[in-house]
Parts: sequence; C-alpha cells; structure tokens
Amino acid sequence: MVLREITISDRLYEVCPAFRMAAIACKVKNNSYNEELWKEIDRYSTQFATTYRMEEIKLRPAIHATRKSYKNLGKDPNRYRPSAEALCRRILKGQELYQINTLVDLINLVSLKTGYSIGGFDLDKIEGDLILGVGEADERFEAIGRGVLNIEGLPVYRDDRGGIGTPTSDEERTKITTGTTHLLMIINAYSGEEGLQEAVEYSVDLLNMHADAKEIDIHYQPFLH
Repeated sequence: MVLREITISDRLYEVCPAFRMAAIACKVKNNSYNEELWKEIDRYSTQFATTYRMEEIKLRPAIHATRKSYKNLGKDPNRYRPSAEALCRRILKGQELYQINTLVDLINLVSLKTGYSIGGFDLDKIEGDLILGVGEADERFEAIGRGVLNIEGLPVYRDDRGGIGTPTSDEERTKITTGTTHLLMIINAYSGEEGLQEAVEYSVDLLNMHADAKEIDIHYQPFLH
C-alpha cells in the first residue's frame, strides 16, 4: 500500500529532538475478537503485573520521554496520561484491558509491551496527508470513548480536516472498526530510535498472524541510522 505523506513540524522537534516515528500501512481483515491474540494478551498482562510496580511505569524509557515532551509543551502528563502509561496502570490496578476489536487489541498489546503510544487509524477515513504538530486552544477533538478532549499543548496528527491522533487518545472520525480494511498504525518514539525497529517487526508479525495483513508498507521518519 502507498502511505500518505507524514511531516513532523519544527515545533515538535524543538521540544523533542530525539523523536522518531514509524508508520505501517496495510490491507487487513478485522473482526470483533481473536481468541489466540487474547491468549497472548493475557499471558503478557500476567507477566507485566509480576514484573513492574506502579511507580516504575513512568520510568519506562518510551513513557518517560513522552511525559517529558508533554511537560516541555506545558501539558500535565498526570492529568493527560499517554495511552501506553494508562494501559500499564490498568494492569497493575488489576483491571483487564478493554476488548474492542482485533486491530485495536493488537495495537494495545504492542503499546503495553513497548511503552510506545501508538496511533491506530482507518486509512480510508483520513483525508489528505498528515502533519504532526501541537494542539491549539479550543481545537475540536472528539476523543474515542471519552468525549471532547482538550488537546492544547498535546502533540497531534492532523489531516486536511483536523486532528486525528494524540499520544493520549485518537479521534472518533478516523477510528478503527470491524469494517476497517486498510490500517494506518503510527508508532511514536519520543525516546529516539532505539527499540523502534523491533517494535515495528513485532507489530508486523502480529498483523500477519491475526489480521491477514497484505501489501504492507513501512516508513520511518526521519530515516533510521
């Protein structure tokens, strides 16, 4: 598949010079539930709960770097938690992860395992190319499952119509459903390129195994060394 062009704004690089991003676009088959995927999610959730303590979550490199970028932009990361941190906290609170659909559940597993906040979008619902910038005051953003989100000061991907994704939440307009046949998955590495390629490889393995991924196209921005 041909990826849409993705541009990173100078403002984002100012607050996080180490930022790297990997985008995966592919044709997929989605469904409401995948038993084998959930066996893997349950296994890793159990392992995670016995490995980490609550106070250690925000020290994971990918999460720590995302939180630092929030602070540099004037956003409180304790009030607007990065999605990866929120997933980790759910596990340690003894709460099960939400079961949404196979693609979303798969992305959540990668996020939990790596600490990256990952955007997942229905590629067919995106209008035009994407740019990663910073949210502005009173910018309209309907966060999935949580209503209007104040994205002022949050990193935000925008298409021609407006914001579609932040590290805290993605937007209703471009969300993944069981009818999604073309996926765009963006792995956001505020901590730099170390570990990013491994996260992409793991994501592609899961997509092949559980979503019959075809026509896979991968793009790094900027290119890895």
